[in-house]
Amino acid sequence: MVRPFMLTGGRTQPLQDGLRIETLLHAAPAALSAPLRFESRRIVQLCQAPMAMADLAVALRVPLGVVRVIVADLITEGYLQVEDHLAELPISVIERIRDRVRAL
Repeated sequence: MVRPFMLTGGRTQPLQDGLRIETLLHAAPAALSAPLRFESRRIVQLCQAPMAMADLAVALRVPLGVVRVIVADLITEGYLQVEDHLAELPISVIERIRDRVRAL
């Protein structure tokens, strides 16, 4: 077991603010060849198709706050992009997020 602060370098606040649990993220295919480590690489792999922050936390089995810090770093480095095309989330996505947050 790795302590959450080890995954974020001791940081508790993301570099980019405004990342919510329902924020959809997408990685460019070229990001797969980037020199990323551990959780960052896994996030890029998972985000080849758009994925919500809550889904990432569940898939990685780490706290949402840790995912927010790592994702913010990946956005800053240009490996991830925020999907802005959804004005309103479909009910199925909201229900899936709710279920996954409960699983945390």
